[in-house]
Amino acid sequence: MKSLFCLIFFCSIAGQVLFAQDSSRRQRRYMDSAIFTESNVLTRSDYLLALERSFQYFNKVPMVTGSFVSLDGIRGRLTADDSVLSIIKGRLANSERNMNMRNLQMYSALLEHLHENEERYEGRLNEYDAAMDSLRKDFAQLRKDSTLRGMFRDSLLRASFRPQIQDLRAKRQLADSVFKMATADVNNLKAHVTTNLIAAEELQHKVDRLLATTGSRAFSKERRYIWEPRTGNSRARRVGSEFRKSLKQENHIAQYYFANTRNQRTMLLVFGLAFFAWIWYNFRSLRKLGKLDTLRIFEFRYISALPILVSVLFMLNLAPLFDLNAPALYLETIGFFLMTSLSVYFWKYQKRVFFFLWSLYILIFLFYSFSRYLGLPYSILRFWNLGINGASIILAITVWRQFIRHVSRARLLKIALGGFMALHLLAAISNVFGRVTLSNLLSSTAIYSFAQLIGLAIFVPLVSEAFLLQIQASRIRKQYPVSFESEPIRVGITRVVTILAALIWVVVFTTNMNLYSGLSDGIMSFLTTVRNIGSFSFTIRGVLLFLGIIWLANFLQKYIAYFWGDTGDEASFDNKGQRSRLLITRLILLTGGFLLAVAASGLPVDKITVILGALGVGIGLGLQSIVNNFVSGIILIFDRPLRIGDLVEIGDKKGRVKEIGVRSSTLLTADGAEVIIPNGDLLSNNIINWTLSNNHIRIDQVFELEHDGEDPEFREALKARVLSVPNMLKSKEPQVLIDPVGGHKYELRLYSWCADVNKLESTQTALRRAIKEFLQDEQDQKKRA
Repeated sequence: MKSLFCLIFFCSIAGQVLFAQDSSRRQRRYMDSAIFTESNVLTRSDYLLALERSFQYFNKVPMVTGSFVSLDGIRGRLTADDSVLSIIKGRLANSERNMNMRNLQMYSALLEHLHENEERYEGRLNEYDAAMDSLRKDFAQLRKDSTLRGMFRDSLLRASFRPQIQDLRAKRQLADSVFKMATADVNNLKAHVTTNLIAAEELQHKVDRLLATTGSRAFSKERRYIWEPRTGNSRARRVGSEFRKSLKQENHIAQYYFANTRNQRTMLLVFGLAFFAWIWYNFRSLRKLGKLDTLRIFEFRYISALPILVSVLFMLNLAPLFDLNAPALYLETIGFFLMTSLSVYFWKYQKRVFFFLWSLYILIFLFYSFSRYLGLPYSILRFWNLGINGASIILAITVWRQFIRHVSRARLLKIALGGFMALHLLAAISNVFGRVTLSNLLSSTAIYSFAQLIGLAIFVPLVSEAFLLQIQASRIRKQYPVSFESEPIRVGITRVVTILAALIWVVVFTTNMNLYSGLSDGIMSFLTTVRNIGSFSFTIRGVLLFLGIIWLANFLQKYIAYFWGDTGDEASFDNKGQRSRLLITRLILLTGGFLLAVAASGLPVDKITVILGALGVGIGLGLQSIVNNFVSGIILIFDRPLRIGDLVEIGDKKGRVKEIGVRSSTLLTADGAEVIIPNGDLLSNNIINWTLSNNHIRIDQVFELEHDGEDPEFREALKARVLSVPNMLKSKEPQVLIDPVGGHKYELRLYSWCADVNKLESTQTALRRAIKEFLQDEQDQKKRA
């Protein structure tokens, strides 16, 4: 029994052990299979991540559409564009009245600006449309999310995520609303922009046709002869309403033009303010130094200490260059302000009769300018223009008889007045014979161009006086002598400013005659045509740019010294630092001008190497001396063995260095002669520079004595007397040597130092006189003793 119990116990123990081992093996097999088995069961965190992605997308939609900040601005500007297009379309469709050529040119410029604006709006709207396309793609990807679809299909999952799903639906409704509104706005604006582009292109073609046919229409009979009776019923016009309507439309067009061309007038204003500050600063500096009376020698007639009027005149004369195609109302306003500003000078400096005639000319200008806005019937307007032409001719004849024909030096004014009368006469004849377009061209050209010519006649001496003021103020600030040779400088500056004034007047004249666009296009076509000489290609424009920049660089390096009061006289030699800086500035201008000219000409780099190679051959054959002088000039500028104003000895020549050029240098001798020495010869010779590091020079003088001069008091008194002479160097003690020469005679040798070598001769004379007086006093004292 006991043995049986033991057997059963051991069997149960063995069974438990075997069961444990089997359980362990099954657990290990389960763990191994779980590692290598992919589970598709989604957890709560997976659903929350999918909801988070949805929330992020629906929050992104308002953020992206909210960044479309330009939509309101584009909508407002498109409204302004619509009104301008409507005005231009209505005026071009008005076949009853001939178009003003200046307005046609302005319409062309406005349509170009409008086309550019529409393309800019279109580009911005395309950017917005691309952003919305990106949102659509993101939404398509979101709809393909299987996790979200499974959650919405399972009622238990929907119930567990009910709060999140409700928020998500609200977000989606808001995003859908915002997205639809933004899509509608962008699409509507894109359609609006496309419509405006088509309308602008059609109007541009119509304006171009009208401008192209101006010549043929101008010389053809457009209206009846003025003595022929009118045919048909003429529609009565209400002058007041037509005037207000025309003025309102012109003002609207002007505002649109100015809004799109603001940078041009900003630059003009900057020029005017800089001109004002320039003149005001120079007058202010002279007033502080108490030297305003030094300007009397120039007899300034236009500039003053408060240059408000001259600055306005300066800007008004330059205005045509900044607004070639400006609205007629703006140009007429500029012309009126110009003539009003000129009236101030005519009131000051001319006779009262001349001022009265000038006032009549301003009235003619106003009558002609505002006749376009009155809405008069065309038959009445033709007689109105005839009256303007007749009054202008009578006024010109009166001015000729009263003032011009007796003045021998008013050749330009005589030509201008003759042209003024001729244009008005041709305009009247064209009006009588039905050539109304030609008549309008000639009348407007005569009136506006003559006003501009009178303004430019004041502009030239005004700018010349400003330059002379700058030179004089700079000289006074640097304590140079007041007087200098100003007439050659005035002539040179006047010549350059006259060329600029002539260019401005030609631009104004050709613009009024509707010739500027055609001439500029033809000239640019001629200049930009590629021409070939063998394998070498070039354009006339590139050649002219190269020569023009070189000329400008040479002009600037020649006249830039005037801004610092350096007119080339001896007074500026002592300011060696400034002269050296000017020299380096001139070299930089020449070198920079050459490099800029090469870059602007469009000359290829490989062609430059060919030119340099040919130049190298030329140097080897016969240009050694020129290159030697050029390189020597650069060495002189930077190594500075001598400077402008130095007192030097070169070979047998002695004098002060007046100029150091790129090829040669100029030496001014004591006799007043100017010695021109090639720079290569300067460096090849020994140069004795008395003023390289200082202006000191030793003075050796010999006197006769009747005693041995061994008395220490005598020597100290003599040295003190020497140092009391003006321009003697106090830091170096004079040396006194006395040698016997026979009998009771002694020779006194005095070695002293002059502080400024440029005053050597006057110092020697003063020193000799002082020593003789000292020795005479010494001798008189001994006789009395």
